[in-house]
Amino acid sequence: MPEYETILTEKRGDVMVITLNRPERLNAAPPQMADDLAVALRNLDGARCVLITGQGRAFCSGADLQARGGQSAVSGGDVSHMALSRHYNPTMLLLSELDVPVVTAVNGPAAGVGCSLALCGDFVLAGKSAYFLQAFVNIGLVPDGGSTWFLVKALGKALATRMMMRGERISADQAEEWGLIYKSVADEALMDEAMALAERLAAGPTVALGSMRRTIRTALDGSFEQTLAAEAAGQRVAGGSQDAREGGKSFLEKRKPVFSGK
Repeated sequence: MPEYETILTEKRGDVMVITLNRPERLNAAPPQMADDLAVALRNLDGARCVLITGQGRAFCSGADLQARGGQSAVSGGDVSHMALSRHYNPTMLLLSELDVPVVTAVNGPAAGVGCSLALCGDFVLAGKSAYFLQAFVNIGLVPDGGSTWFLVKALGKALATRMMMRGERISADQAEEWGLIYKSVADEALMDEAMALAERLAAGPTVALGSMRRTIRTALDGSFEQTLAAEAAGQRVAGGSQDAREGGKSFLEKRKPVFSGK
């Protein structure tokens, strides 16, 4: 398995656990972290679910401006544009296109691009002390890393605008109430709950789950007609899988299916 500068990886059964590992900087993400994540996501070693969390007391405090030498504040945005185009955005797209489910366990602040990374999960769990923050307005910048897409799709225009233009911290409980995340849990229970969910997903029909990810994305962006076509295409792929055959067989035999992920 590759070695990384900014993250840790550990395969636990069929779950690949990726931990952002710059606790001294509240896991602030330099471009290298985006690159490390991309490599890790391309080397899942057969994992059937990905779980992303942060080391220490933060999930991710945003892009590491210091790692860029502070240039983004004085360069007219050229440095930020280059970092987004070459590093952060390709990794976010890669996450969205994975064929396996993604769970994020938000163990503290998730700000800026860290908020985007947190919200990329199919299931987002957050500890009670965690919060979500779009503070770009406070430094004269705009949300990035896909935050605008995630927030508008999840919250609608009014709440997304409030979160971005007022730069408010949104607590884990508030995020759950708004429908921004799956669940707010006690800090001490976060990793246990996230891991239990990841293991459940990893034991599921992986081909069908991957097709669901793609169909959901089509439904968010496309027309009804496009979504119907995506469902039909997904059903063709899932229907030809070993897991679909096992599902049908277990139904007839009145037992719980044992999915292989194939």
